[in-house]
Amino acid sequence: MRHVEENAENFTGRMVNRIETVLHSVSKIPEHIALFLEEGDLTQEHVMDMMRLVTANNEEIYGIGVAYEPYAFDKEQLYFAPYYYKEEGALKFYENMGSPTYRYFYLDWYQLPRQLTRPVWTEPYFDETLMATYSVPFYKKVDGQRKLSGIVYTDISLEWLTKMVNSIKVLKTGDAYLISQNGTIITHNVEELIMNESIFSLAEDRGDGSLREIGRKMIKGESGFTPFKSIARGKQCWMYYAPVPATGWCLAVLFPEDEFLEDIHRLNRRVGIMGLSGMGLLLGVIIVISRTITARLRIMAKAAQAIGQGDLDVALPGVTGGDEVGKLAQALRYMQASLKEYIRKLMETTAAKERIESELQIAREIQTSMLPRIFPPFPDKKEFDIFATMEPAKEVGGDFYDFFLINENKLCFLMGDVSGKGVPAALFMMITKTLLKNAGLQDIPAHEILSRANNIVALDNSSAMFTTVFCAVLDIKSGEVEWANAGHNPPLVYQKDSGFAFLDTGKSFVLGPMPDFKYTSHKIRLDPGDMFFLYTDGVTEAMNTKQELFSEERLKDDLNKLKDKNITEIIKALRNEIATFVKDAPQSDDITMLALKYNG
Repeated sequence: MRHVEENAENFTGRMVNRIETVLHSVSKIPEHIALFLEEGDLTQEHVMDMMRLVTANNEEIYGIGVAYEPYAFDKEQLYFAPYYYKEEGALKFYENMGSPTYRYFYLDWYQLPRQLTRPVWTEPYFDETLMATYSVPFYKKVDGQRKLSGIVYTDISLEWLTKMVNSIKVLKTGDAYLISQNGTIITHNVEELIMNESIFSLAEDRGDGSLREIGRKMIKGESGFTPFKSIARGKQCWMYYAPVPATGWCLAVLFPEDEFLEDIHRLNRRVGIMGLSGMGLLLGVIIVISRTITARLRIMAKAAQAIGQGDLDVALPGVTGGDEVGKLAQALRYMQASLKEYIRKLMETTAAKERIESELQIAREIQTSMLPRIFPPFPDKKEFDIFATMEPAKEVGGDFYDFFLINENKLCFLMGDVSGKGVPAALFMMITKTLLKNAGLQDIPAHEILSRANNIVALDNSSAMFTTVFCAVLDIKSGEVEWANAGHNPPLVYQKDSGFAFLDTGKSFVLGPMPDFKYTSHKIRLDPGDMFFLYTDGVTEAMNTKQELFSEERLKDDLNKLKDKNITEIIKALRNEIATFVKDAPQSDDITMLALKYNG
């Protein structure tokens, strides 16, 4: 066991050093840029040139930016945060990342180094791929005092780290994984665990207090050798864990107990046999080696040179034996096979990526099918008209809408916007939509619909996701609308005497972060011809290439221009107005709209 522990410590230490080496080289780049910015009086052109050259000439870097303190770079400019990044092999540039919708000086990657006055690695996060950010503060002397001027930050993709850790193989079934400063699993052979589980959530699932204690030690930066049950295979193992000092992460390597004990027993038998036979063979082996070693080494040197030049099919000498030359020949054969295997796996990875893209397209079709898509949805109901549309920014989105008849005289219609993007938001959206509909069918007030759904969502919301929701119930006979809001954008109501105007929803709390929140219902009466228009912030915050927002005022003006059209034409025309406004700018958020007209 001492031997295993020593090997585990050495092996884990080497892997940590490999990770540290890459992270150290990456961290030096923003540190040097911060030093240049701090010591030199650089113009905006100098800053841009330096960022562009650094991003283009460093493979490890995905993107690099300099975010200045408000009015620090230009006394008339609140935001100044140029950013260079790579996309599909091309170098791209944001002239200024800062905007009223992206106030970077409130974000973690800016605030942490600002408050701690030292460089900081952020928690890993998903943005196209698994990434992390290294932020370095820089200062200027103002009136003889050292004052913060801004933050230099570098984004790196962690794909290399995932491949490195997943490539660790110990004995036959041993493996390794990496956790963040908060205990979140960053890399693991079981992909479902990555960024979805932590060492503490696994401890809760297992009811394992010892695993929870191990997790505390890991995030404290301690190292140790302890019994552990494999997450992937359920086998009893020994785990050695050690911190990655640069980031505060922790690397854990698993050693299957049955496999290393098997090697010990086998080794004992081999040692006994070799001890008896070795003395008799020693003299003859020395004579043979002295005559053949140099000739075989020359042959293998030529073969190694050919492999180094890219000829992976070169014929290797059939050297065998347990001496140094035999081990060298075995190592060459292993290297040749490993390189071929690496190329094969690279091709498989490319195919897997294409398969994932196909599965995301299927997920988008499934999500779209859950929303009402047949219009008119209630042909026999002439008292009202309703039409809605949802256009996700990514393959799947977090916006949703729904409408359904509670009974012959009541129609419930609602709209929501989940925090975040992509698959997590889509899953959260489907759960929330289902809960809201189940509650709405109980014929209860609008505020009670929100409260019931919120209490269920908040129970298991370990990821702290949330959604804004506007929920309304229309009395088809009287035209009275009872509504309640959970932090959603205020809808617009059309009435003949005032046109389209925003409904005063006041302040309200979003749905999901905590249970037992009390929502409030309000009422408004619609006359024949009046309309309700719901939307998500993807409409008002649609941005063109000049970083200008579509805005609530523009939405209101366009609706008033379209008020004489039917609701289907209104939504389609409004979508065309948004497309004309943004032009070639990429869609940054889901765009969802719903319109209801009361006919009386």
